[in-house]
Amino acid sequence: MTMQDIDARDQRAGDAVAENTPERVRWLVPVALFSCVLLAFFDKISIAALFSDPGFQQAMGIGFDPARLGLLMSAFLFSYGVSSMLLSGVGDRFNPVKVLIGMMISWGILMVLMGLTHSYYTMMLLRILLGIAEGPLIPMAYVIVRQAFPQRLQARATMLWLLGTPIGAALGFPVTLYILNTFDWQSTFFFMAFLTLPTMLMVLFGLSHLKFSRTQASSTSGSNKPAVAERKQLRRELFRTPHFWMICLFNIAFLTYLWGMNGWLPSYLINGKGINLEHARCLSSLPFVAMLFGEVVGAWLSDRFDRRALACFISLCGAAVGLILVLQLQETNSVVIAMSFSTFMWGAGAPNIFALLAKATSSRVSATAGGIFNGLGNFAGALAPVLMGVLIAASHDMDSGLLFLVVVALSGSALLLPLLKKY
Repeated sequence: MTMQDIDARDQRAGDAVAENTPERVRWLVPVALFSCVLLAFFDKISIAALFSDPGFQQAMGIGFDPARLGLLMSAFLFSYGVSSMLLSGVGDRFNPVKVLIGMMISWGILMVLMGLTHSYYTMMLLRILLGIAEGPLIPMAYVIVRQAFPQRLQARATMLWLLGTPIGAALGFPVTLYILNTFDWQSTFFFMAFLTLPTMLMVLFGLSHLKFSRTQASSTSGSNKPAVAERKQLRRELFRTPHFWMICLFNIAFLTYLWGMNGWLPSYLINGKGINLEHARCLSSLPFVAMLFGEVVGAWLSDRFDRRALACFISLCGAAVGLILVLQLQETNSVVIAMSFSTFMWGAGAPNIFALLAKATSSRVSATAGGIFNGLGNFAGALAPVLMGVLIAASHDMDSGLLFLVVVALSGSALLLPLLKKY
């Protein structure tokens, strides 16, 4: 039996399960996953809002050192990427709901510890541990959607939980800056830890009805050796598929843009464009609101026309064009509009890239494919904040960081050219 035959059989079975699931229960799945992604994104980016805070800089003992501040974001992303690749297999072996609960407990504990530390190196260690704890989230969300939804609904279902990324950024930056301005930097971490509790309840409520008997039975039962051997064969075929690796390379450029923006957007507005903290708190959220709308539009168009590769290509090219406009502008409103156009275009590609991955890989190795795809992207994307910090420090110009993202986005878009007709 070929890889395509196995995948077709699994897709028919998955479609049958999904079609028999009550509609109102089925759509609780991406809502619950959305709450996880939202919380995880709050945890990821909260520290970026502290980069311009003298109290945080003093507590860490580093002052305004762009390279070392960027390294706090990059350290998280390196460990996140490695964890996503190495631990993603848990989504093919164990019940993802139980794993998610355990992950969120660890997130909450780590955020409390971050609020208590006054050491740069301890903060670095805690950021690395947070990356390890969050690494399997996206691969598991990916495999849960493939199990719960037929292919014709997967882009929309993926879009719903991916909205946690732009909404997390749109709310995370202004909320963190508000808490920072009203209280202190430690309170920002304690607030994120508190949010873990309602998120855990949402996951239990939204995902408790799901059954993962096919995947878990084949991995936990020693008597089902053919299924284990079949999965190993599919993994070998996955690793030999050039299109899979081309999509992974594109995702590296795609996530480099995301993490570069998340790491330096508030500081760019404040230090690069001279916008004061009070205005930056509001304006820093607008590009991510635009990203949210981009994801909604992109998911609808993706499911309607099924041109996944073309949508991803246009998305990242458009994001690069928007940043080029930002570099040419000085007036505050024009800068924010151009930045919002850039993030809108990036958002339009976000649900498409997961749908593109699903189209090019077997559902039997969803967590493995998603883990490698997400892990490599975040591992390489982890370089963005620290490289941008080094460029900014060397050139004494915030624009050099944005120019780096333009070059990466245009280069990444070119990688999809061979795939435009097939996918």
